[in-house]
Amino acid sequence: MTSIGDIHSKVIAGVRISTEEALHLYHNATIGELAVLADSIRQRLNDNIVNFIRNIHIEPTNICRNRCRFCSYRKSKEEFGSYTLSEAEVLERIANAGDISEVHIVGGLNTELDLNYYLNLFQAISKHFPLLFRKGLTAEEIHFLCGNKPSNYADVLQKLKDSGLQSLAGGGAEIFKPEIRRVICPEKLSGEEWLLVHKTAHRLGLPTNATILYGHIESPEDRIDHLVQIRQLQDETHGFNAFIPLKYKLSANSLGIKSEVPLIDDLRMFAISRIFLDNIPHIKAYWPMLGFENALLLLSFGADDLDGTISQSTGIYQNTGNIGKFGLTAEQLVDAIRRENKIPVERDSNYREIRRY
Repeated sequence: MTSIGDIHSKVIAGVRISTEEALHLYHNATIGELAVLADSIRQRLNDNIVNFIRNIHIEPTNICRNRCRFCSYRKSKEEFGSYTLSEAEVLERIANAGDISEVHIVGGLNTELDLNYYLNLFQAISKHFPLLFRKGLTAEEIHFLCGNKPSNYADVLQKLKDSGLQSLAGGGAEIFKPEIRRVICPEKLSGEEWLLVHKTAHRLGLPTNATILYGHIESPEDRIDHLVQIRQLQDETHGFNAFIPLKYKLSANSLGIKSEVPLIDDLRMFAISRIFLDNIPHIKAYWPMLGFENALLLLSFGADDLDGTISQSTGIYQNTGNIGKFGLTAEQLVDAIRRENKIPVERDSNYREIRRY
């Protein structure tokens, strides 16, 4: 029978662990043991560096045809608070964001915003802000813009790339298990389709991120199965820059969950992700979702990236207790990282070093 000691020896030696060993760790390792293993891998891959970027998140619309049961962001067109940004409004937000190097654009599935809207938007951003890296659109949005037809993925992604899109966001993965998707997001693309969008993007030279939504109705086994499929695709394409565990947050939605998983579950999820995903270079602790102090704690459980300043911040998490409502300055991030006895590094969107503090 495999022991924690056996798995520890494999991890320290840089040997890949199996699905069964990951589950054994998840169920039996102490938080301290997981921290030691995850931190050893973080240091092996990234030294003592913690990355961040100067960026802005913009959601062009919160109108969405889907009704994912965990979402409190989406609106119907007729609801109070629904909106759609024009191209000029997006450009104005970027212009007002100050010193940034990346714009991150994701939003709802608005049937009035077709592919041409996004092609024109990325072309305009490229024209007016040629030095700004353009990351955007989840696999769900790509699927929507393709008319829900996987046969169109390559053509649409190539058009978006030609218009100026440089990287895909990682959202929409949730949990790949079909039985869970039928409960929490029945209208969304399947896990297989999510993986195919990212596989196609990688083959076209578009790097992407990957995510998991944890802390709702899934089991540890479902979480590990999700990681298995991410690791398998990364073995094939090497196109994922980072993995981002996203915590389910309580909000006004129809899922009916009464409480969030405790912080100790966050620590376990991040540590297992870092240990198991040996082929993905970075684990991101997305502070607007976690809360900044918790994100800093996760730097000792495998995470090496705090995302960034997130100027003007994301509206998606403002609806779950206003965590991350306001962005941070680069100076605040640098000071906080230093207090954790780590090296702050401002990065670009592909994790190339801009400045080491």
